[in-house]
Amino acid sequence: MNKSLLDYLESKKCFKLVLGANNSDYEEIYKLAMVYSSIGCRFFDIEASTDALNSLIKGIEHSKIKRQDIFICISVGVNQDPHLTKYKIDPKKCKNCLKCKDLCLQDAIYFDKTTKINEKNCIGCSKCYNETKCPALISYQKTRDWKEFLPSLFDKVDCIEFHIITDDIEEIDKKWDYLCSNYNGLLSICCDRSYFGDKKIIGQLKKMIKKAERKVIIQADGAPMSGGCDDYKTTLQTIAFVDLINKSDIENAFVIMSGGTNSKTMELARLLDVKNNGAAFGSYARKIVKQYLNSSNYQKAKITALELFKTV
Repeated sequence: MNKSLLDYLESKKCFKLVLGANNSDYEEIYKLAMVYSSIGCRFFDIEASTDALNSLIKGIEHSKIKRQDIFICISVGVNQDPHLTKYKIDPKKCKNCLKCKDLCLQDAIYFDKTTKINEKNCIGCSKCYNETKCPALISYQKTRDWKEFLPSLFDKVDCIEFHIITDDIEEIDKKWDYLCSNYNGLLSICCDRSYFGDKKIIGQLKKMIKKAERKVIIQADGAPMSGGCDDYKTTLQTIAFVDLINKSDIENAFVIMSGGTNSKTMELARLLDVKNNGAAFGSYARKIVKQYLNSSNYQKAKITALELFKTV
């Protein structure tokens, strides 16, 4: 296990950039890694693939940062996990109103004679469907057998994050057993309360930590992939979830805030005296620099990213 990463988490100043467990836009990953590593970010979360890993490292090296100074986490999940979901459009039901296009933060939806979704850009945030309820939007998952791709990544990453957003306890336990038995590095559990009540999620976390027989990260996902807005209300659920974890008797775990994180997250946590080891920033961190990346204005992107980085 990487002791430097453990020390970083112990500092309670962890800033983790989430590039998307389902994000296959490798050019975007490269640019985001280049910008955020240059302003001090050292912890990155990516899709569990060699292509994503290579793009991340390429972006980091462009900023003259050494690989050994960076902590890399790959994310894997369960069948119901929204982080691993994508959307497609049924052309027979689509009216080409483009309401979904206007809602997409990833610019995954475009119009070319008909409305289409670029699969590599879609991260499954469900914003397009949740706000339109359009019957033409269909969710699906591209499942993979872990044994076919994970072992080749074990010695290349510092952390594996397991998303347990499902009601299938049997699947969670089976996959967690696999990780505990086959990976010796730092493990992270990303969870929210969409399928579990408070008592049940705490019990599940305790069981998993005991099974791991090592210190793990709990990434408390208040509202998955909802960090598009920069206000207190958006980040409130993650603060509440971390507070719940703090008030339980969970031991041997670092706690990172995620899901709706923005520039107000750390401020609200300090105001309410909610202890944590840092925060993971995804949707919001990507959104604030997107226009500058698209125009190749990397200096402005760095200035904007630094303002968020300084909040931790």
